[in-house]
Amino acid sequence: MPKQVSNVATDDYLTTIYRMHHDEGEDVIAVRLADRLEVTPPSVAGMLKRLLRDQLVELDSRKVIHLTPEGMRRAEQMVRRHRLAECLITNVLNVPWWRAYEEAHLLEHGLSDITEPSLFEMLGRPARSPFGYPIPGPGAPKKLSMTTLADIEPGHTVEIDRVFEEDEQLLQFFDEEGIRPGEKVVLESVAPYRGTVTANINGRSIVMGTQVAGRIWIKR
Repeated sequence: MPKQVSNVATDDYLTTIYRMHHDEGEDVIAVRLADRLEVTPPSVAGMLKRLLRDQLVELDSRKVIHLTPEGMRRAEQMVRRHRLAECLITNVLNVPWWRAYEEAHLLEHGLSDITEPSLFEMLGRPARSPFGYPIPGPGAPKKLSMTTLADIEPGHTVEIDRVFEEDEQLLQFFDEEGIRPGEKVVLESVAPYRGTVTANINGRSIVMGTQVAGRIWIKR
């Protein structure tokens, strides 16, 4: 019989907590977790009881959720598999870049301790995902830049480090406008009362909302 995938819901919670805190620098509380996972607060409360019972998370005095060492190990394992799947999908299968996150989410639970190392070698030992996120493993940075395009002053030239990957429509916008990791960006202007910024990429001026600019992290 084929091996069955188990604990999918648990892994999804752990990886979401990891992404929100490690990748985005956000304090993870139950209401934010419910919003991100698009589930009800009672569903989050029920899962948190399980995660606390299994010693995968802990809560501090402010009710902020933290991964325990075992929770971190499990989260990094799944995030690593997800990002390797993204590399496979874009670099080998030639699936459009903006589709990679959702497709990889379907594949990540199908990778095992046996297939993951072989995939890593076949892909040429990638260090980052197509969206610029480090692939967990030896040598991966522990801290990421939390500075976004919305945080800088006009006139600065910066390099894109990574972009938010969990919204296909947003990724389509990034893809159409050439907003990708490694690209150089000149912030031309900020219009706070309109809630927009204007950025120049490859000689083209692009107007975007400040919320969108806040989903583009730049290198320090």
